[in-house]
Amino acid sequence: MQTSPDRHEYPAHWEADVVLRDGGTARIRPITVDDAERLVSFYEQVSDESKYYRFFAPYPRLSAKDVHRFTHHDFVDRVGLAATVGGEFIATVRYDRIGADGTPASAPADEAEVAFLVQDAHQGRGVASALLEHIGAVARERGIRRFAAEVLPANIKMIKVFTDAGYTQKRSFEDGVVRLEFDLEPTDRSLAVQYAREHRAEARSVQRLLAPGSVAVIGAGRTPGGVGRSVLANIRDAGFTGRLYAVNKALPEEQKDLDGVPAHRSVRDIDGPVDLAVVAVPAEHVPEVVTECGEHGVQGLVVVSAGYAESGTEGRERQRALVRQARTYGMRIIGPNAFGIINTSPRLRLNASLAPETPRPGRIGLFAQSGAIGIALLSRLHRRGGGVTGVTGVSTFVSSGNRADVSGNDVLQYWYEDPDTDVVLMYLESIGNPRKFTRLARRTAAAKPLVVVQGARHGAAPQGHAVRATRLPHTTVSALLRQAGVIRVDTITELVDAGLLLARQPLPAGPRVAILGNSESLGLLTYDACLAEGLRPHPPQDLTTAASAADFHTALSRALADDRCDAVVVTAIPAVGEGSVADAALAGALRSAVAAAPAKPVLVVHVELGGLAEALSAAASTAPQTDADNPPQTRAESPQVTLSPTPPGEPPEDSHLIPAYPAAERAVRALAQAVAYAQWRRDAADPGRVPEYEDIDEKGAATLIGGLLARGQGLTLGPEETCDLLGHYGIHVHRALPAPTPDAAAEAARTLGYPVALKATAPHLRHRADLGGVRLDLADEDQLRRSYTELTELFGAPEELRPVVQRMAPRGVDVVVRAVIDPAAGAVLSFGLAGAASQLLGDTAHRLIPVTDKEATSLVRSIRTAPLLFGWRGSAPADTGALEELLLRVSRLVDDHPEVVAVTLEPVVVASHGLSVLGASIRLAPPPARDDLGPRTLPAY
Repeated sequence: MQTSPDRHEYPAHWEADVVLRDGGTARIRPITVDDAERLVSFYEQVSDESKYYRFFAPYPRLSAKDVHRFTHHDFVDRVGLAATVGGEFIATVRYDRIGADGTPASAPADEAEVAFLVQDAHQGRGVASALLEHIGAVARERGIRRFAAEVLPANIKMIKVFTDAGYTQKRSFEDGVVRLEFDLEPTDRSLAVQYAREHRAEARSVQRLLAPGSVAVIGAGRTPGGVGRSVLANIRDAGFTGRLYAVNKALPEEQKDLDGVPAHRSVRDIDGPVDLAVVAVPAEHVPEVVTECGEHGVQGLVVVSAGYAESGTEGRERQRALVRQARTYGMRIIGPNAFGIINTSPRLRLNASLAPETPRPGRIGLFAQSGAIGIALLSRLHRRGGGVTGVTGVSTFVSSGNRADVSGNDVLQYWYEDPDTDVVLMYLESIGNPRKFTRLARRTAAAKPLVVVQGARHGAAPQGHAVRATRLPHTTVSALLRQAGVIRVDTITELVDAGLLLARQPLPAGPRVAILGNSESLGLLTYDACLAEGLRPHPPQDLTTAASAADFHTALSRALADDRCDAVVVTAIPAVGEGSVADAALAGALRSAVAAAPAKPVLVVHVELGGLAEALSAAASTAPQTDADNPPQTRAESPQVTLSPTPPGEPPEDSHLIPAYPAAERAVRALAQAVAYAQWRRDAADPGRVPEYEDIDEKGAATLIGGLLARGQGLTLGPEETCDLLGHYGIHVHRALPAPTPDAAAEAARTLGYPVALKATAPHLRHRADLGGVRLDLADEDQLRRSYTELTELFGAPEELRPVVQRMAPRGVDVVVRAVIDPAAGAVLSFGLAGAASQLLGDTAHRLIPVTDKEATSLVRSIRTAPLLFGWRGSAPADTGALEELLLRVSRLVDDHPEVVAVTLEPVVVASHGLSVLGASIRLAPPPARDDLGPRTLPAY
């Protein structure tokens, strides 16, 4: 490590792990004097052509002077970074600061020459693009704003690296060399390029794990039982189409197979590549296994072994070491403490998990951080997969365990473009990077439904999960997820209910629901449930208990043809004495009607009589005869009544699948979620715009903020400074003059003009008009002095009350506007009505900043008390247009100046015409790091 006094301290924060285009990983770090041998070895493996492109001349070897120059950096004016795999260099990049004349320079010069060299074996993996992102971030940190690069015209690959990066650039040609100059300030295009590369790389890394051509189970026991042996059996029994190996170092040398699977003592002994290793050895032996896998070229690991961060501090350190070791070899990890992965594609048939049965193939992608919840979800989908007209199953399943490496974000990247997945269901106990998850969720939800249930909502995340601290309550995070298009549910039952509907049915065009069935009571329950969920149901149509399958077909066909209907709920109860023939007839009738009008969703509420039906059947001998191989299930075993005449695994080809529910409330709740999601999809197609206001003085605000922050790292602004800063954004606060004495109060009132308000601003009385600390509409000095005396007699001396005088504003509705920058979620704008009632009810709405005009409109209308703004019970409607403009201006302020970490406007009185901001506070601080704007990196360990 460099220690000379003329060099800066080694910048450890520049170290990062990245995912490359092919899904492998590499480590990027600064080059130091200790890397001389690595640099020489790396250079020897570069082709003569690549060397020529780098130095513009034949350059077979590096001289001692070259090695010294390329390994000695001051980390300010001269910086070199290397991409490494297995500890060895695979690519390098370097910048040298230059002056206007092109010679070496120091700050304040803000331009640098940059040059790359990538080992031929690793070209095409996106290494140079990743290095450019990181060296660009380093340069910006060191005050460099522009890169220059000279490239030979024949070096098309390197020219493409620069031109594809998305930066604003200039190109010239002189003396046979292409000169490229580009600004390093991120642009919308450069960020879009970065996100697209991140998506391709992370999706590919997950694909390598979920679609391996060969799998080795390391730790498969010699005797039946145990985790490793169970996983091996599950992979074999599922009919995995690739090559499967069993690995156990305790096997006798003469033993060549295990349960019919080729067996080896070490993964090194396997003749041929291994794409995926399932690691099921004790935690203390895992490092040895990872080394063997890395040296053999294994692409990824599923670590089912326990004993890591979930077990405490020592385990957490063991987990960090595991991730660092695996990334050294370019491998990604699912786990540790994972339940496993499943891919039901007939091309693969992989069940590398502890689930003894592979779930039915289907169109649902399933992610669970908890193994126990993963088991429950697979079980419920399996039991309820056979619906009224067919089956629904799983495309892929990932149980991430401690999610030390591969997380829900990575799997979302894969599912976004996976043609075999139509719906994504996720059980999350923590969100490691909420800002990124929200961005990916918004993109995914625009293409396919994303349903999420969060565990650990009211407590700490599981011990094995490394998560960022957030100051936002769970309700706020949930609101932000819904804004991103996520369908938020509270239980795994609701997760499955919503998933089955979304996987089987089209999205509803609106909230209008037709209800028909053979039970008047069940129809009324469904009607009430629709009203409770905010849907618009038609009066239920009772077909009576004598209804035949043909009657159901006619009624459903009529409802589906009705333009006033967006969805249909069919309610059905079994008639005593009827059997599977009647069920089959009903299923056929419903399927036939849906096939003729497939554009609207149809749900079935089918109540099972359960034990009563069995008792009646036994007494009267009227029960249908069942196949001995298919004994009837009790209601406890299956909440889904199976009306399907279709064998499991063989969905009908000519119709939509119709989901059935055992209770009206569950069916209607799933439908309401689909209605809300469909509306979000329509709104997301036109999200609105962030308006420009001519009176906003962004530069003036920046100058003011810079001067204020020069006083210290963080500060709450005083009243005058707050008013000045808000004024730069066209937000005007009513002046409040201090009134430490009655005479001062009278003088303040004369200055402002009557009528005035007298307020106590002590912390325990501020914004609490219900406590009596405010006196309004004081028309003259006598009333003012009398009110002043009352306040001091009730609440104490003026020093405790901190009274102020403020000119009266027009009457209206009092609201609160807040904005805060959360280190995990980002900038959030919040809105609600002022007062204790709204606070107690949690009636506050939230949006991510920047807010568009359409989002501001929906924000105002999304709180439960919004009717008060729109003329409730004959009151005058408030000026919601002015309120929306205020929200947009606050959003712009925080978005333009991340140093503004908190804004509160309270109260804001929204009158019939215009509004008045009566109180405001602002806090400034150095902005928190925005990792979504920096270069691509994997979470640090």
